[in-house]
Amino acid sequence: MEMSKRALIVEDDGNIAELLRLYLEKDGFEVAHAADGGKGVELAASFEPDVLLLDIMLPVKDGWQVCREVRSFSKAAIIMLTAKGETEDKISGLEMGADDYVTKPFEPKELLARIHAVLRRAGEEGAPAAKRLEFDKLVINLDSYELVVDGTKIDTPPKEMELLYHLAATPNRVYTRNQLLDEVWGFDYFGDSRTVDVHIKRLREKLEGVSDQWRLKTVWGVGYKFEVGEA
Repeated sequence: MEMSKRALIVEDDGNIAELLRLYLEKDGFEVAHAADGGKGVELAASFEPDVLLLDIMLPVKDGWQVCREVRSFSKAAIIMLTAKGETEDKISGLEMGADDYVTKPFEPKELLARIHAVLRRAGEEGAPAAKRLEFDKLVINLDSYELVVDGTKIDTPPKEMELLYHLAATPNRVYTRNQLLDEVWGFDYFGDSRTVDVHIKRLREKLEGVSDQWRLKTVWGVGYKFEVGEA
């Protein structure tokens, strides 16, 4: 049986912390809580969480300091809890090593989806080569965000790269549009499935006819897959 994931909540508002605890435990997480930044750093070291939910305005040490210190010894996914509209906070947090941010007030379901998304991404990053995929006349390098088609580097927007990588990382697996919206765009984007269609269309323009060993295929009525033929 898979071991339960550990979540550490560092939040001085008791009501928010308790709400988070309830949702996380219901979702199968083992949960610890710290009400100030100093205790948060200590617990991050002893509890060894998989994910850290970190408020910015904290007693003793603020969220920035906690993020910096925890990142120096832990690979835990860090999600910052920011006040509404504090764009600079979000940028600062991401620069310090946070993986994502959620704006208060937040929907617990949205937060859980983000937690699962960052844990999925962390899982994909196990081996150094995990972010580079090679096929006939095609290199998808997500570390450097470079797409090389038939020996030529092709300018490709980040979301197109992420979509192509996501599909190609599990060849021949069919993804629905909603799965791709959730897993590639996450909850940064509240849109409809036509967004996926537009990105697939642009990728096809770059990749059409390059090789007969693979292709971006539409599975009618379902979604898309990166189809690889038998070697």
